Amino acid sequence: MPAPAKFITYIDAHKDAFIARLGEAVAIPSVSGDPSHRPDVIKMSGYIKSLLEPLGVKVELKDVGMEKQPDGSELPLPPVVFGTLGDDPNKKTVLLYAHYDVQPALVSDGWNTDPFKLTPDKEGRLFGRGSTDDKGPLIAWINIVEAHVTQGIELPVNIKFCLEGMEESGSEGLDDLIEKEKDGFFKSCDCVCICDNYWMNDRTPCLTYGVRGMSYYRIIVSGPARDLHSGLFGNTVHEPMTDLILLMSKLVTPSGEIMIPGLDKLVAPLTDSEKKRYETIDFALTDIEEQVGAKIVLSDDKSQVLMGRMRNPSLSLHGIEGAFYGPGAKTVIPAKVQGKFSIRLVPNMTPENVDPLVIKYLYDEFAKLKSKNTLKIENIHAGKAWMADPDHWNYRAAIKATEEVYKKTPDLTREGGSIPVTLTFADVLGLNVLLLPMGRGDDGAHSTNEKLDTFNYIEGTKLLGTYLHEIAVTN
Repeated sequence: MPAPAKFITYIDAHKDAFIARLGEAVAIPSVSGDPSHRPDVIKMSGYIKSLLEPLGVKVELKDVGMEKQPDGSELPLPPVVFGTLGDDPNKKTVLLYAHYDVQPALVSDGWNTDPFKLTPDKEGRLFGRGSTDDKGPLIAWINIVEAHVTQGIELPVNIKFCLEGMEESGSEGLDDLIEKEKDGFFKSCDCVCICDNYWMNDRTPCLTYGVRGMSYYRIIVSGPARDLHSGLFGNTVHEPMTDLILLMSKLVTPSGEIMIPGLDKLVAPLTDSEKKRYETIDFALTDIEEQVGAKIVLSDDKSQVLMGRMRNPSLSLHGIEGAFYGPGAKTVIPAKVQGKFSIRLVPNMTPENVDPLVIKYLYDEFAKLKSKNTLKIENIHAGKAWMADPDHWNYRAAIKATEEVYKKTPDLTREGGSIPVTLTFADVLGLNVLLLPMGRGDDGAHSTNEKLDTFNYIEGTKLLGTYLHEIAVTN
């Protein structure tokens, strides 16, 4: 059932206002991973509340406790925004999830514009941190409710909002809240829709029925009691940085092969039918080359590249803390350094069966160095992989909505990123979860110059609204 013409007309007529609203959201630097920005994250929850309540949405800001900091202090976790609109027992109830926190961003990282000022260019791209991940989709849901309420269009479903502020930092506190409220706030929900992923390219919409999980690790190597002068102590003491670099070099090869023994045996075997699915997806190697800005794809085989992104594990090195990184030449031997890396998990892999393999391997490799420094390994946060049934009515409704708005049948994909809450919704609530993306594959989420195309923002808003109308009539 297509969305009413009045709804589509309203979205088109209010394009500029919706872009301005997104600009207001982007301007709040809600960086959950930076303690100095915790007030901004909390401010963002209040901003959302101020938009929803005038539209008749019953809003609760749910306290999820405190977050312990490395120095022993505590910070309040940003509240989870619960919203309820409609309680008609004759209508389906759709749970809409999004997150209002963002990744860190500084102009010095390589941004061409202020990351916290939404900046359009001549091609209609809207640059700003969080524009596509995930403030654009979140604001779009609010725009959809506004269009229905102000135009007197009856919402075809009941809506429940679950909007969190710690997704980029492990969704701390959310799982416990979902478990606590499974027979309360969430009891009436019939399905879940998450808009927090992307098309494979810039031309073909998709629906996503699986995501990889993740285990994020920190390797800490400590030695001297303080930083040392390399001229005085070089070649006289074991240096933590040397040990750390050697350890991190033994995690993954330049071709992407994970070097930790036993991990490959945890991966679910590839079936013939699954392999054929990758062969039919609208995807070319040039799609990735354009997204990353270089011809550095690991393989010339399309299916191998897709499986590398969607259904096989990966290990990525992320950074080193404690090392000198400023301009100039500082001849320092760091007293303690921390290396960070993560493993993207796939079905059959869990943090519980991966951790022992990772930790044993790193301690074994460290022993081979015969270093007198000390090693500590921590799993900072983790989430399991998730897969849904793409033949469910939730997906059939989304396929119809996509065909109605974009005049294309969407690809069915699995996503390389991790959205741990998908598995929580599926397991705890027993619901089918749909990932219905708004943005394109070249949006650069988590990267410099993150953007959302105006076309995808506006047409994606129509898609999400149409999806609600299709849900009402699809069984």
